[in-house]
Amino acid sequence: MSDCSDFELIKKFLSGDESAFNKLIKRHMEKIYLVARRMVGNHLDADEVVQEVLMVIYNKLNTFKFEASFTTWIYRIVITRSINFLRKRTLKNTFSIFDLKKTKSNIQDPIEQVEGREEFEIVEKLLAQLPPKQREIFVLRNFEELNYDEISKITGKSVGALKANYFHSINKLKELLNNYEKSK
Repeated sequence: MSDCSDFELIKKFLSGDESAFNKLIKRHMEKIYLVARRMVGNHLDADEVVQEVLMVIYNKLNTFKFEASFTTWIYRIVITRSINFLRKRTLKNTFSIFDLKKTKSNIQDPIEQVEGREEFEIVEKLLAQLPPKQREIFVLRNFEELNYDEISKITGKSVGALKANYFHSINKLKELLNNYEKSK
């Protein structure tokens, strides 16, 4: 069953095969988590979003129309749930967007580790200051490396609107970075 396509696994699940759902989620779990993590900014909040996303997928998989890719459908759910979470969150936590242990484990020099951690914290703080819609397009373009057509399918927004949001996110990040550097 590991050679089954996403569509085949969905059909098997909808026919009553629970193990097909587990295989489907296992196949996509890392992407679900990474998008949620980059959107909400820390591990604990991302875990909460992921749990909600998994419940939505499980309960709404029967509404999947097999018109777009399953990945596109998942991205839409993760982005929507992440934005909803950000709207509800009253306190802004600043934890690393990246798992520093994984990304920096091959660096032996403690000075490089500290510098790397500081860079990640700066990126995290700047991203946290973007409005959710700008953060959404920035994360999907830069971290997930999706093109505008793919992002349009996920978000339901026009390519033109996405390009405008991306342009504004870049300008806002430049402004935030300049302000940060001036304050140092």
